[in-house]
Amino acid sequence: MGFYTQAILPRLMDWSMSNPLLAKYRAEILANVQGEILEIGFGTGLNLAYYPHAVTKITTVDVNPGMNVLAEKRIQKSAIAVENKILNSESLPMADQTFDFIVSTWTLCSISKVDYALAEIYRVLKIGGKFIFIEHGLSNEANIQKWQNRLTPIQKIIADGCHLNRNIQELVANQFSNIEVEHFYLSGLPKAVGYMYSGIATK
Repeated sequence: MGFYTQAILPRLMDWSMSNPLLAKYRAEILANVQGEILEIGFGTGLNLAYYPHAVTKITTVDVNPGMNVLAEKRIQKSAIAVENKILNSESLPMADQTFDFIVSTWTLCSISKVDYALAEIYRVLKIGGKFIFIEHGLSNEANIQKWQNRLTPIQKIIADGCHLNRNIQELVANQFSNIEVEHFYLSGLPKAVGYMYSGIATK
């Protein structure tokens, strides 16, 4: 990882992902999590403030050490115990069927081998466990898709591998047969970056 990825990008991401527009959706998808929890793509720890008070511990993974520097500040202020690991979610060291809930917020867009990561998510999730996510991705409008395809090569450079044109529902459905997904444009964002998939996949 270069200087931009470890030193500049984490601060840019922390600023952009702190957008109040996103807070409502963080709170909604995290409202009912409980038990053993894994969060992939922990980033700078912005989800910590939205976990229910009953949650006492979560395990988190993120591949970027620069994100971890900022995340540690939030971890120290949180009442939740966090086992924070600098790991690639494409190959997790946890045992099969470890977690009750797995959380991903705006992460699947930037994982290089996203199919591997989703296979790992399925593996470490308990039977009956839930993978909850909110992600941006491929629009259902052909004209917007054209712009997403054009802009993705640039987006991957400036946002460390982020794809605007991934069909998140299709990717998750490759691993999970039981999946519910809501599609919508996030108000206040350009359509090319604001098409959202919010869902729950049950093992």
